[in-house]
Amino acid sequence: KLFNRGGTASGWVGEAAARPETNTAEFMPLTLTTGEIYANPAATQQILDDAEINLEQWLANEVQTEFAKQEGLAFVSGNGVSKPNGIMTYVTGGANAAAHPFGAIKAVNSGAAADITADSIIDLIYDLPSAFTGNARFIMNRKTQGLVRKLKDGQNNYLWQPSYIAGQPATLAGFPVTEIPDMPDVAANAHPIMFGDFRQGYLIVDRIGVRVLRD
Repeated sequence: KLFNRGGTASGWVGEAAARPETNTAEFMPLTLTTGEIYANPAATQQILDDAEINLEQWLANEVQTEFAKQEGLAFVSGNGVSKPNGIMTYVTGGANAAAHPFGAIKAVNSGAAADITADSIIDLIYDLPSAFTGNARFIMNRKTQGLVRKLKDGQNNYLWQPSYIAGQPATLAGFPVTEIPDMPDVAANAHPIMFGDFRQGYLIVDRIGVRVLRD
């Protein structure tokens, strides 16, 4: 995938002034690592014929659930060995911090050694460039949500606002929250919360999709 690093320049000139060549934007590539995930469950033909439930469909559903768990973990912290590079590997200090043309995902300190503060949530929001805040959201796991729901502002109001409309996510400081089970727990030197526009920040490449081969 090619990324435009910008750099196009301009300048003001008079009507008859010279117009020398200006700087031009440049592209930089990012190589995407793909992998193959598989499952090879077995069942005899006799049990498939005699079972009172549709074992073939049941096995397919089990595989689908297992694939979802494996993909979710890989998209967060995958190491790129026959699997995707997880988004956390692009954070400052991560294995792929220098791989992306736009640079590493910046880490924002919470101000507490192993905790999250209300001020750090505000810092996280306003540290993100405005170009990425239009569709921004928070992602975190359920344990972290339990801690964040207790945070209050200076007027003792909760930063977390639960949703009372079906299908609408809860909000934190006005931005939606998505639960990602594989995000790290709150701990020293961990990154338990990410904030940004993930449609722009992380690309998932699905080559073919799921195929079933029966033997």
